[in-house]
Amino acid sequence: MHPVDALRRTAFLLEREQAATPRVKAFRTAAGVLAALPEEELAERLAAGTLSALKGVGPRTEEVAARAAAGEVPAYLAELEARRDAAGPLADLDGAGAELLARLRGDLHAHSDWSDGGSPPEEMAATAVELGHEYLALTDHSGGLRVAGGLSPQRLERQLDLLAALAPSLAPFRLLSGIEVDITPEGGLDCPDELLDRLDVVVASVHSGLGGRTSAEAMTARMLGALEHDRVRVLGHCTGRMVAAGADGSRRPSQRAEAPFDAAAVFARCAERGVAVEVNSRPERLDPPMRLLRQALEAGCLLSIDTDAHAPGQLDWRGLGAARAAAAGAPAERVVTTWPVERLLGWLRDAG
Repeated sequence: MHPVDALRRTAFLLEREQAATPRVKAFRTAAGVLAALPEEELAERLAAGTLSALKGVGPRTEEVAARAAAGEVPAYLAELEARRDAAGPLADLDGAGAELLARLRGDLHAHSDWSDGGSPPEEMAATAVELGHEYLALTDHSGGLRVAGGLSPQRLERQLDLLAALAPSLAPFRLLSGIEVDITPEGGLDCPDELLDRLDVVVASVHSGLGGRTSAEAMTARMLGALEHDRVRVLGHCTGRMVAAGADGSRRPSQRAEAPFDAAAVFARCAERGVAVEVNSRPERLDPPMRLLRQALEAGCLLSIDTDAHAPGQLDWRGLGAARAAAAGAPAERVVTTWPVERLLGWLRDAG
């Protein structure tokens, strides 16, 4: 295994099991440093044992790289692989769940280091390709969510330029442009319309007044207001609940109650407008709860099984969403992330 690949694989497995961000970042950073070296210099430093003299490479990451270069499986990587094997699948997938997972083609909700993710867009895309995705939507936070490093309109425009520059090298894989736009307390969207119109994917989510701090009436009005916007295609993590603590170094609370809202009214409007209700696969979210997931299906809603990944390894969490959607009785045809990319893009453009 090439030393860079060994470091990337180590980071992937740590991210998959929700390791703390600083631990993961050490391996991602070292992989980037080594990838930038000419192969001749890399070989010389490996032979001399001087990799850790480079900024961004420490003793543990040097050990992983050196063992991989020697044709061995690094001990730390072997430990992570064994832990992954012992833990088994992330989700308890029965026949229907496994079939639905196999039919998923991409992910419409993921974050990069442009907001509160841990890796650059190109690393997120590279991992999506390795996992067999046909596409990935980069949906960093909008500017109002400052705690998450949300994108100002100017930064979003710069990100669009970057994605356009990356596209040729990724083909036929599609790196879709997008945003997770914050739903304001008044029911508006925290991004100018002219920028929303340039994006492939708009995921609308509530990030404030959660955990019962907003009345059901106010939250319902807020969500219905956002659903009137013709660029919204996915309603993200609709209850905003947290069922467990994340270990990623974020400021997320260890637990948070569901935000109350009139699910019948919200899901009816989603069904009328063809907006997909997200099945959020993050293990600390698993949103919506099963009763609401079944209610969304009964209302005729489309679903979008997404990871809400904040690191490349978290793109492997789709099985958690697939298991829950299958348990709720979701037909694959109602899950937009099973659709061929051209059909998906047609649906994304057919807003209104």
